[in-house]
Amino acid sequence: MSGQFEIMNMDMKMGTTLKIKGKIADCADGFVINLGQGTDKLNLHFNPRFNESTIVCNTWEGNCWGQEQRDSHMCFRLGSEVKLLVTFDNNEFKVKMPDGHQLTFPNRLGHNHLSYLSVQGGFSISSFKLEER
Repeated sequence: MSGQFEIMNMDMKMGTTLKIKGKIADCADGFVINLGQGTDKLNLHFNPRFNESTIVCNTWEGNCWGQEQRDSHMCFRLGSEVKLLVTFDNNEFKVKMPDGHQLTFPNRLGHNHLSYLSVQGGFSISSFKLEER
């Protein structure tokens, strides 16, 4: 089961938090949340992988992946409803997961404005919201 949700003209500035609610598919291998300037410049690639029991974060620029950051705190469950909060700060992203655990990932590409959001794989969005501080 795979789906795709994509926004090309989002207005996410520094200090903004993206709230995403949705449901993880019963048979998902994983899902991906991408934030960046477009499909060719991803500041945050957030990828929980159920088959590896890990969360992979990375950047994508110039047709190249950066160095993976892996977090073994897998709090996602198949078939569950979840809420994620992604805060975009000056030099990092903070991802607050459903159980309250927070993962941080550096803003390696240094952009101060993000216009692209995509969600792919075994995750169906029920709502999303941008909140400025």
